[in-house]
Amino acid sequence: MTSSASPEKMRQAGQFTAVAALAFWLLCGLQPLMVLEAEGAAPAMQSLLAQPAGWLAALLGVLAAVLGLRPSGRGASLGLSALAGLAAIGWLQLPPAQAAAPAAAGFWLGALGLGALAILTIQRCAALEGRRFDAALAPLLFGLWVLYAWQLLTVALEVPRVLLPPPALVLQALWTHAATLGGDFVQTVLKAVVVGWLLGSGLGFAVAVAIDRQPFLQRGLLPIASLTSTVPLVGVAPIAVMWFGFDWPSKAAVVVLMTFFPMLVSTLAGLQSAGRLERELMHSYAASYGRTLWSLRLPAASPFVVGALKVNATLALIGAIVAEFFGSPTAGLGFRISTEAARMNMALVWSAIAVAAVTGSLAYALLVRLERRVAFWHPSVRG
Repeated sequence: MTSSASPEKMRQAGQFTAVAALAFWLLCGLQPLMVLEAEGAAPAMQSLLAQPAGWLAALLGVLAAVLGLRPSGRGASLGLSALAGLAAIGWLQLPPAQAAAPAAAGFWLGALGLGALAILTIQRCAALEGRRFDAALAPLLFGLWVLYAWQLLTVALEVPRVLLPPPALVLQALWTHAATLGGDFVQTVLKAVVVGWLLGSGLGFAVAVAIDRQPFLQRGLLPIASLTSTVPLVGVAPIAVMWFGFDWPSKAAVVVLMTFFPMLVSTLAGLQSAGRLERELMHSYAASYGRTLWSLRLPAASPFVVGALKVNATLALIGAIVAEFFGSPTAGLGFRISTEAARMNMALVWSAIAVAAVTGSLAYALLVRLERRVAFWHPSVRG
């Protein structure tokens, strides 16, 4: 196994993008960087050379683009990513990127050069092979470049913070309100989501096994389960609040209702996926239903069950947050989002959204790891 991609593959990965990045950086030095506005004087244009951080960032960008013109291996690709990252950091130090002065053509040409370098670094890192870290490097770079573009554009274009706050402001709100968001996390995730997810998934699994054991139950239980899955969340949440109160049990009840049917359907499909020859072999050995279920049918259903758990993890988080919009104590991610949005405190709103998004992503990643351990034999997992 090689530690990097072949030179032919690397030569094809973004060579035209490197030429475009080099052209943008060279044109950047020929255009004014920003507009200086002084009281009682006409606006003046300032060039790139007047800003040490600017010409240093442009120099690093040119070096990264020149390095991208050559076919490179793993070390050169990492070096290219490092140069592009340093150029991006330097570009953030300029006054237009800090809302201290209006941006001119040179600033936007440099931003286009950074965009071309972002595409180039992702292409080069995606072409790497051979190490486990290499597989995660391209998605990591993609996420970082998206956050960088969000920060640069929202500040330089002076986007109102009510519409879209920059990531730096969201991180500041996360740090400032860490204790508040921690309490919201406990209220929504550790109480409502986890309890509802476990109860709903467990109930769906148990009913699926009961239906499989007694097929006549399918005519009575499946239509009812299907009916519960079609009830709109905006109609269930107020009723759950009236039945179970404003605290987390009402949110857990909504989550149970949302996660029950996906687990039921997936488990039934998984139990039916066991091969006919294998079932006949168990029958020829006079194996009981319980033995057949434990030794053959549940292992065959494990990919379906874990798949339903992954789907339910996201449904549970969404259901609990939306349910908190219709009545909640003074804590919870949904309560925080609705309350702070009414106050136009959008930085804290986006902080709560970020907590929910990271929680959902981590839960999904943990369940993927569980799937690899439980259903390691399945072709989709082996692949």
